Amino acid sequence: MMKTETILLADIYPALGENGRQPRLDVYLPENLSEMRRTDRRKPAILVCPGGGYGMCSQREAEPIALHFLAAYYNVFVLWYSVAPHRWPTQLTEVAGAMELIYAKAEAWRTDTSRIAIMGFSAGGHLAAHYSTASASPEVRALFPESKAPNASILCYPVISADPAYSHHGSIENLLGHVPDAEEIERFSCDKLVTAATPPAFLWHTSADNAVPVMNSYLYAAALAKYKIPTELHVYPYGQHGLSTADQVTVDDVNPAVTHASAWLPAVKLWLKQIF
Repeated sequence: MMKTETILLADIYPALGENGRQPRLDVYLPENLSEMRRTDRRKPAILVCPGGGYGMCSQREAEPIALHFLAAYYNVFVLWYSVAPHRWPTQLTEVAGAMELIYAKAEAWRTDTSRIAIMGFSAGGHLAAHYSTASASPEVRALFPESKAPNASILCYPVISADPAYSHHGSIENLLGHVPDAEEIERFSCDKLVTAATPPAFLWHTSADNAVPVMNSYLYAAALAKYKIPTELHVYPYGQHGLSTADQVTVDDVNPAVTHASAWLPAVKLWLKQIF
C-alpha cells in the first residue's frame, strides 16, 4: 500500500513561513515489497515543481505526474512553492528546504539520496533549472548552509531564458516583481548559469508551443553540451503549452498530434535508468 503525507515546510523550517508563505510538500511513497525482499531497499526520488507562471502551481502537473512515477517505484515529492507576490529567492529557498527534508527523512522514507531528480514544468522548469545551477548560491546558503544539489533534472517545456526575445515575460516578471534589466536578464537566464557541476538533464518541448518558445530548451541543451554534460532533448512537432502527461488525464483536446508528445514519459524513465 502506498503512503501519502502532506508536510508544511514552515513547520520544520520556520524561516520558510515568513511573510505569510505556506509552502508544502506532498509525499508519495510506494510500498517496499516484503514478498520480494525489498523491505530495506532505498528508492530513487523525484521532486516535482509544477508550472503556473510563478503566479500559481498547476494541479495538472502535480498529482498526475506523481502517480506516473509512483507506479514506476519512485519516491515522489510535489512542492507547492510560493508564487507572486512572493519574489525571488523565495522559490529557490523552498526547493532547498524540500531537499533538506528529503535528506533528513531518507532513512524513514527509504530514499536513495544519490538518485534524486528535480522535475519542473514551464515556470516550474525555470525553478528546477535555476536550482540545478544555483543550489549553492549565497541566497540559498543563507538559510541552508549545506544545501543539497539534485543529481539530475527533468525540464518539461521549461522557461529557461529571461531574454525578452525568448522568455515567458509573465513568469520572469512574477518572479522578480518587475521587468528585468540587462544584469537581471543574465542572472536569471539558466542557460547562462550552467557550469561543469550542473547535473545531467532531460528536456522536452513542442515546436508549436506559443507560450514558452522551444528556443528555451535549445538554449539550455546547448549550454549543457558546452560542458559535455549528459543530456537528452525531445522536441515534438505539435501540441500546445502545458501538456503535462499529454493524454486524456491532463489534456481536454486529445488527438494523435498531441498525444504523440506523451512519449516523453517512457523516454524519461529509460533515461533515468541510464543516469541512475
